[in-house]
Amino acid sequence: MWNIGMPELVIILVIALIIFGPRKLPELGRSLGKSIGEFKKASNELRHTLDEEIRMEDQKDQRAKTEAEQRSALEAANSMRDAITTEPAQGTPGADAQAEPVSRTPTGTSA
Repeated sequence: MWNIGMPELVIILVIALIIFGPRKLPELGRSLGKSIGEFKKASNELRHTLDEEIRMEDQKDQRAKTEAEQRSALEAANSMRDAITTEPAQGTPGADAQAEPVSRTPTGTSA
């Protein structure tokens, strides 16, 4: 941002010493340091809050996506189940004919 070298810093300190005097300069430095510290603390808190909000929003989006995929899979499974139960299988008698009961005993054996 700014390239302040040692000569520039010395000039700034001399001007501050002339303007504020030797008694006010340490007090001014302390208050400036506290202000910078509070600003850094506030900016870090803001950054952490924004990061947390972004993380929560990402989790919400991921949860919604997962739920949508689950609903889609469930609807596909239900439609497949409905298609299987409503369509007659090939080679089976029609709705008018009745199927003969199938015997579970092997043919050709005496009981």
